[in-house]
Amino acid sequence: MAPRSGRVTSADVAREAGVSRATVSFVLNNTQHQKITDATRQRVLAAAEKLGYAPSAAARTLRYGRSDVVLGLLPDWPLGYAAGQLIQELTLAFAKRNLTFVVHSGIRGARSLSEIWKALTPAAVLSFEPFSEPDAAAMRAVGIEVVAALYDGQGLGSDESITSANAIGAAQARHLAASHRRLGYAYPDDERVAVFARPRLDGVRKVCAELGLPEPDVRTIPLTPRDAADAVRSWLAADPRVTGICAFNDDVAMSVLAGLRHLGLEAPRDMAVIGVDNSPAAAVSHPPLTSVVQDLPGIAELYADSVWAALDGAPASPNRVEPHIRLEVRDSA
Repeated sequence: MAPRSGRVTSADVAREAGVSRATVSFVLNNTQHQKITDATRQRVLAAAEKLGYAPSAAARTLRYGRSDVVLGLLPDWPLGYAAGQLIQELTLAFAKRNLTFVVHSGIRGARSLSEIWKALTPAAVLSFEPFSEPDAAAMRAVGIEVVAALYDGQGLGSDESITSANAIGAAQARHLAASHRRLGYAYPDDERVAVFARPRLDGVRKVCAELGLPEPDVRTIPLTPRDAADAVRSWLAADPRVTGICAFNDDVAMSVLAGLRHLGLEAPRDMAVIGVDNSPAAAVSHPPLTSVVQDLPGIAELYADSVWAALDGAPASPNRVEPHIRLEVRDSA
């Protein structure tokens, strides 16, 4: 029998399957310790599929005291290639755990954090920067089970762990140090991404110190060829001369490449350049750009696993596989 209204309800499923609404509820919610035969269970599931039944999110929230939503809080960051990819991978990772990942950007003029979590009643809040203590306490008080600050003011930490931004800078520096004795760091001119840039630069500094190389020559690189050319000119005039550049990301690296071309120079003959993120443009830049590749699916799985374990009241699995980084080597370095 077709449902009488536009929305399919559990009562419609019960009529279609010839069972009680309680039986439908037990089957669809996988309620334990109920004496329901396999034949009845299959009949209910077939009726639900036939009618296109979807459980009410509002009813589920009332029943469990929370939704299946994981609220992801982004600071006021520029949403470049890597951020967009990470959001996609987090969405997939949470979906595999029957959770819905919803992103809220903390841009100026947006609704306050308290308005957002009160409206969504999330199962968890995953933040990419620390909360204020009042916000954290208010969320805990209403039973939000996870408050995770993924980045603090110092970035991802000082050690060269696999998820640390330090490891990205270290990988760039080690690759260039094989053939260059003075390195430079192309720092972004957008302070909103300093939380990533500072630890990546620290990774370059650590490797330079470890290998007995001079301190890296740090210059801020605007995304314009003329301004980038001024930085390139200064690097080449330094003593000792800077010939290997670790760039904050692919956009900054391609600005350095444009600066080289503006001066009639080219990579890697006059200056080797390495970016980060392996964006699609890296492979078609001139010359093709060597770039650090982050394991974004692996990072997303780690975060989702941590949230899932916390919701389940258990520690995260000790056997999880850590994500890694690698270099995609092309002509620029």
